Amino acid sequence: MIGKSTLQSTALRRHAPFWFSIFSGIAVWEIAGRSVSPAFMVPFSTTIARLWQLTVSGNFIPQLVDSGKLFFAGFGLALIIGMPLGLLLARIRILRVGVEPYIMLLYATPMVALIPFILSMMGFGFAPKLLVVFLFSVFPVLYNTVEGARSIKPELIEVAKSFRSSEWALWREVMLPYTLPYTMTGVRQAIGRALVGMIAAEFFLSATGLGQLIMSASQNFDTGGVFASILVIGLLGVGLTRLGLIIEQHFARWRQ
Repeated sequence: MIGKSTLQSTALRRHAPFWFSIFSGIAVWEIAGRSVSPAFMVPFSTTIARLWQLTVSGNFIPQLVDSGKLFFAGFGLALIIGMPLGLLLARIRILRVGVEPYIMLLYATPMVALIPFILSMMGFGFAPKLLVVFLFSVFPVLYNTVEGARSIKPELIEVAKSFRSSEWALWREVMLPYTLPYTMTGVRQAIGRALVGMIAAEFFLSATGLGQLIMSASQNFDTGGVFASILVIGLLGVGLTRLGLIIEQHFARWRQ
């Protein structure tokens, strides 16, 4: 019984700063929202009430589903392409030297600036929005995978070759397990960028989704609707990033 009480007390002390920070932030939001014009900011309670109204009216869930489809499609494509390409670039030096300048150029280019070009080339629809989310999120996965694969100790490669491992076995049993924790770090970084890309794509290329809902609310001076949408996007980002951290810690246990 004493041991159980001690564990509960330890857990309470460990989580107390987190919850204190959360409730303090909500209190500051509530006070600040009541102290300024509703045109600029609304209290937390008003934001929650407006979110409930949007949900009950049936306007919010379809937009959230549309944004979710776009996010997971673009983000999934970034994982499918970014990780194998990163391993390939790390393994084949001549390919990395030839391709890396173009990747760096794209990575350094503000992706929002490419949206008008994507619009003129592909028009409206799901495909251009998918491309935008992909471009926003693929580079963190790609670069972290490359750095993880390049950091593999040469001794590990030599030992695998001394046991006559095939190229495929080398990738499967050495490169992939060693690189995966680095890739997961890139995945966590890419989550936030994919959310930004999703909203940017919906701002310019779509009449649906949370991005369009934010634009419509702002045009109608519905500050509560704007903050409600932003709150949901933020919570999605936090939840997905936390999930990525848990997966990363699972694969990185051997590193610790």
